[in-house]
Amino acid sequence: MPIQEMIAAFNVENPEIKILTEAAGSRDCARKITDLGKECDILASADYMVIDQLLIPDHANWNIKFASNEMVIAFRKSTNEKFKIDSSNWMNILLDDDVRYGRSEPNADPCGYRTVLVSKLAEKYYNIPGFADKLLEKDQKYIRPKETDLIALIETRTIDYFFIYRSVAEQHQLDYIILPDEINLKSDRYTEEYASVTVELTGKEPGSFITQKGEPMVYGLTIPFNAPHKNTALKFVDFMLSDKGKEIMEQNGQPSIVPAYTDSYEHLPDSLKKYALKN
Repeated sequence: MPIQEMIAAFNVENPEIKILTEAAGSRDCARKITDLGKECDILASADYMVIDQLLIPDHANWNIKFASNEMVIAFRKSTNEKFKIDSSNWMNILLDDDVRYGRSEPNADPCGYRTVLVSKLAEKYYNIPGFADKLLEKDQKYIRPKETDLIALIETRTIDYFFIYRSVAEQHQLDYIILPDEINLKSDRYTEEYASVTVELTGKEPGSFITQKGEPMVYGLTIPFNAPHKNTALKFVDFMLSDKGKEIMEQNGQPSIVPAYTDSYEHLPDSLKKYALKN
C-alpha cells in the first residue's frame, strides 16, 4: 500500500512515467533476478539482508536501508469470539487444537522466517520448553508464499490468527496484539537477544544454506545491474527516500530510518548518498 501511494504521489509530478509493480516474498523477488534473469529496475525488500545475501556482489553492489517494522499477531474480531487473545496468553491459544493460525513460507518471505525467529524468542522469553517446535509443526497447511496472502484466509475465516507486520495489519484495518519488544524484532535495544536465535534458509546455490540470525527489522532497496531504466529508477528511489516518501511510509505504519548506515556506501549513486551513512 505505501508503494502504491508513493507511485500516485510521484506521478503527480511525473505523469509521463509509468511504474509497474510486482509483489512477492522478498527472497522470491530476489531469485527472479538471480535465477530467472528477470529484468528489474528497483528491488525493495522487507529485509535488507536479502539484498546482501542473494544479490550483492553478482547482481547489485549497493543497499540502502529505509524503513522498520515489527511482528504482531493479527485477527478479525469476528474470529476472536471463542478465545480472548492477548499478549500474555497467545502462546497457549495458538497451540489449541480448535485454533487455526497462518504464517508465510520462510524460504520465500522474510515475514515467514521472522515468524520462526519470534517463536524461538518466545520460547526463551516465556520459558516454555519445546514451544517453537510445537507451534511450527502445527497448521502447516496454512503456510502461504507471502504474508499478504494470509489476509484472504482471515477474510474467509479459514484461519483465526496469523503472524504479520504491524504496518500491514494497520493498512488492512485488522485487529492485532502487540508482542513484547524482547521478541517482536522491533528494537535495537534487544539486538543481542534477537541474535541468540537462528533459522536455516536456502542459499544462493541449490543445496546450499544460509544461517539467518534474528535482528531488528529493517527494509532495504537497490537498483540491480540488469535494470533497463536506471535513470528513471534513480528518480523514483530519490522520491521514495525523500521527505514526501518518508511521510507516506510513516502514515502507513512504517517508521523511516533514513539516513541509516550501509556497508556499500562507496557504491551508492552520488544522488542517493545523502540518504545513507558510511559505516
